[in-house]
Amino acid sequence: MSFRKYITPLVFCAQVASSFFDTALQMVVKERCANATDPDGEQKAITNFNMTFNMLIKFMPIVPAIILAKVGDRGYRKVPIAVPLVGYFVSRALLLLDIALGWPLQVLYAVPVIYGLCGGFASYWAGVMALVSVSSGEEDRSVRIMRTELVYGIAGFIGSLASGHLFNLYNVDLKHGVILSALSVLLYLICLLYAIFILRVDHASERQERRESVGILNQEARDKINIALLFASGILYDIAVAGGMEMLAAYVLKDPLNWGATEVGYGNAAGSLLFITSFVGVKMFTRCSVKDESMIMVGMVSFAVGIYFMAFVTTTPMYFLARSVTLFALIPMPTIRSLLSKQVKGSSYGITFVMLQLSFKLASLVTTPIYTKIYQATLDTFPGFVFMLSSIFTVLSMIPISIVGCRSARHNGYERIQGN
Repeated sequence: MSFRKYITPLVFCAQVASSFFDTALQMVVKERCANATDPDGEQKAITNFNMTFNMLIKFMPIVPAIILAKVGDRGYRKVPIAVPLVGYFVSRALLLLDIALGWPLQVLYAVPVIYGLCGGFASYWAGVMALVSVSSGEEDRSVRIMRTELVYGIAGFIGSLASGHLFNLYNVDLKHGVILSALSVLLYLICLLYAIFILRVDHASERQERRESVGILNQEARDKINIALLFASGILYDIAVAGGMEMLAAYVLKDPLNWGATEVGYGNAAGSLLFITSFVGVKMFTRCSVKDESMIMVGMVSFAVGIYFMAFVTTTPMYFLARSVTLFALIPMPTIRSLLSKQVKGSSYGITFVMLQLSFKLASLVTTPIYTKIYQATLDTFPGFVFMLSSIFTVLSMIPISIVGCRSARHNGYERIQGN
């Protein structure tokens, strides 16, 4: 395969740039809010900014992402990737100008508006997944998607480690964060140029679809039911993982763990290692001819047990032991996307993946405040209760995927009988 057909260099470069931006934004917000009258006032100012910023992130991309997905499904596969990269480039440049020129913090509310109107992450990542799916056959699609997730995780790990050191680089003429933000802008520019002028699309799966005939008369109805079940499973699992991880970030900073910066770094590194262990798991299970539905179940069981164990963690070694149990926790989402791509035509990949991403965002608007309130209410009695709740949601997410597995097994058995 030609280098120009690889999406992974773009994914790697963009995620490093994203890690640089996240650190720069976090530190700039902290510095601008540091003049509050007391620590509680500073925390309130930071959380109020983050809440508004994150709400804009969730709402702004909805309509643009759907439009870009439909454009991509008409054959312009690079558009849902390139347009969000334009938004990323312009919005990151705005942060650079804000740091260099000392603009008010409120100017940064324009950041999620700009890249949200360009489709945001919902369009970008759905476009990447659609391109990977359309460039691969059904047999190796799960591995290809998981490999892309692996590159994403490694890039985030490297970018996060480097960003803290780069933020502190400055001289008399440059402020803290200028070099880090400038590198983020430069990397996004490289990604945009790669997407426009270098990246090429291989329509392998669409050629395969044209060669294949329709298997059974009720194929379309069966696919719609499976799609609904896969969406339900994905949403429930995303609620479990996102809710649990958001609360875990606060949990490790209080007694009995009471982590400092070093321990937090090790904890983040442990989370990034899950991309590697999950990729190895997919490769291993694929070689053993394990079905996609079974791989998803293994990943969900891994997370359910590990996050349940996390509810009773009182020491740092216990934390890393619980984390090690979740070594396959990142298998389900990429594999669910792979299964979804097998239920729809290649011309519908983009809109399908965008709707999945947007469903996660809409669900988080409801569940994030609920998780937060429950955590705050049980803080003095049993703060690990939210992790048990995540474990319950994970078990619930296994029900729809098990139904998909049963339906697929029944369908395959029917096809064998027809063939005989």
